[in-house]
Amino acid sequence: MEIIIRETYEQMSRLAADVIRHQLLKKPSSVLGLATGSTPIGTYKELVRMHQEEGLDFSKVITFNLDEYLGLPPSHDQSYRYFMDQHLFNHINVDPKNIHVPYGHAEDIEEFCEWYEAEIKRTGGIDIQVLGIGGDGHIAFNEPGSSLGSRTRLKTLTKQTIDDNARFFAKEEEVPRFAITMGVGTILEAKKIIMLANGPKKAEIVAEAIEGPVTAQVSASVLQMHRDVVVILDAEAGSRLKRADYYKWVYQEKKRLIPQMIGKVT
Repeated sequence: MEIIIRETYEQMSRLAADVIRHQLLKKPSSVLGLATGSTPIGTYKELVRMHQEEGLDFSKVITFNLDEYLGLPPSHDQSYRYFMDQHLFNHINVDPKNIHVPYGHAEDIEEFCEWYEAEIKRTGGIDIQVLGIGGDGHIAFNEPGSSLGSRTRLKTLTKQTIDDNARFFAKEEEVPRFAITMGVGTILEAKKIIMLANGPKKAEIVAEAIEGPVTAQVSASVLQMHRDVVVILDAEAGSRLKRADYYKWVYQEKKRLIPQMIGKVT
C-alpha cells in the first residue's frame, strides 16, 4: 500500500487523475471502476479537462460503477447514474454502451447482481478501481460487518450512512434504505485500486483503515491485503496517521529520484 499525502484537495485530485491518465495511455481499452460521492468530483473534473484540453481518449474505455440506490431511476437527480453523467460521462467521449452502473429498478436483484459480476469478468476485470471511504470505513456500500469475500449484492444501509447521505435529499425519509453494491471480494479483484479521502472528518477512519487491524468492521482495512493500492489524501485527511511524516518523505524521494514510479507500489 502506497500512501500519498498532498497539501490540498486540488493537488490530490490532480494526482489521482494523472494515475488514471497513465493507465489509459498504456491501455486505451482499460476497464475503470468508478465511485460516486463528493471526494472523486475533483478527479473527474481533472479527467474532463484532460479530455477536452489534451485529447485524453475514453472512446475504448469500459466503466463499472460501485453501487446504486435501490428504487431510484437513472434520471433521478440523486441516483448515481445521474451523478456520473453530470460529473464525467456527459463530458468525455466514452461509448454509452460501455458504461455500467447498477440498475436500481432491476426486477430480479439477485439475477442482476450475478450478471454484473459476469460482465466484469467478461471484459477482463477492472484495471483501476477508484474508491472513497465512508465515515464508518465502508467502501462502496459494504457496511460494517460485511463479509470480506462478499460479491455484488443487495445491501441494507446503516443509520450512519443514511444520516451522512440525508444532506442530498429534501428530508431524511427520502434517503433509500437499500443499495446494490459491489462486494469487498469483487473490489479486491481489481488489478489496481486508488482510494481517495479528504477533509478532517475522514482523518480518524482513514488512520484506522490504513494503520489499524484488518477487520470486517472497517471494510476499507482489507485494502492492506491488496498487492497494488495507492491511497491519496489531502493533509487534513492524513492528519491522524502515525507514520504521516514517513509517507510524505517516501513521496518526495520518489518524486525526486524516480517520478515515473509515483502511484505505483514497489
